[in-house]
Amino acid sequence: MTGITRVSKESLFSDLNNLKVVTTTSKLYADCFGFTEDEVFAAMDEYGLTGKDEVKRWYDGFIFGETKGIYNPWSIIGYLSEHQFAPYWAQTSSNAMVGQLIGPAKATVKMQTEDLLQGKSIAVAFDEQIVFSQLYDRKDAIWSFLMASGYVKPLNFNLEKSSYELALVNFEVKTIIENLVSNWFNNVNINGSEFRKALLNGDLDSMNTYMSEIAENTFSFFDTGGKEPERFYHAFVLGLIVDLKERYEIVSNRESGLGRCDVVLFPLRKGDRGIVIEFKTRLPRKEKSLEDTCASALGQIADKRYADALAVRGAARDAIYAYGFGFEGKQVLIRGGAVLENGQITGMEQALPAGDAGAPGAKQPDKAGRERRKPEGRH
Repeated sequence: MTGITRVSKESLFSDLNNLKVVTTTSKLYADCFGFTEDEVFAAMDEYGLTGKDEVKRWYDGFIFGETKGIYNPWSIIGYLSEHQFAPYWAQTSSNAMVGQLIGPAKATVKMQTEDLLQGKSIAVAFDEQIVFSQLYDRKDAIWSFLMASGYVKPLNFNLEKSSYELALVNFEVKTIIENLVSNWFNNVNINGSEFRKALLNGDLDSMNTYMSEIAENTFSFFDTGGKEPERFYHAFVLGLIVDLKERYEIVSNRESGLGRCDVVLFPLRKGDRGIVIEFKTRLPRKEKSLEDTCASALGQIADKRYADALAVRGAARDAIYAYGFGFEGKQVLIRGGAVLENGQITGMEQALPAGDAGAPGAKQPDKAGRERRKPEGRH
């Protein structure tokens, strides 16, 4: 008898008891849940197929007990039949339950999901023996379910803390999760294409209008009022721009320049802008308004020289832009401009509506990168 979650009625007083439970971390039958690499490569040779490294990237990665190098059998059969790469496993079900568990989850879960999509691993504590009836009641149930159903794999296990280090299994699973993220936005009638277009064109008016409408109509206090509101906004904006992956390498929370920036968009084709984004939640004791919050975000980008990572990767210096996002509850403000060679940010007057080129009295760089003080009274 096989399944994903543990049988819930297994007990001393049940007609179904004394079962031998084999989980993904059990050593028993470890090489029986999928094809081994030797089996896959032999089948490819039989079919005259090459590209074994790409097959490994798409369909390898499953770990059972201590056995690695297990391939998804359904996907391998699909590939051998069609001779092309595709998420064949996703076609076997709607993956609806995964969306139902991740969609309404707290911002922390969404950020952990984003970390997984970035190729990172996460450390989470959960009970591997969770049964189906507990999936919607226990906050750790999602990771137990994702591991048992084959979306994530355990890299390490800390026995003392019952903590697992998890990562996405392979590229096929990554495409499935990315599609789920896109569907979250479709389900709440969010047209991310409008925001992406405004972002790439440097249209701050449209970016502000779009984000303000979405924040007012979609966000709730429970979304934005938690312990880490920046992480919620960070995850939300990443969800909006995920469809740019064909044009950009989207990197989140990466060491750049003299520190760690929130998001960097590395252009994959010549002529596209390089983009740096920093998120800030307003600190009322230090900042009088969201204008000050945005100024703080842009100041951090300039001081830490976050844009240097784009220049090192070949982005043209006159095509690198920086955006500071300021948040307070449902209120959102975005400011930004072009990044000069010395790391300072300019172009504010052209990019923003008249009178909105920064906080009153804030220092703005001129076209040569020299700091100049904005005249008081321009509001």
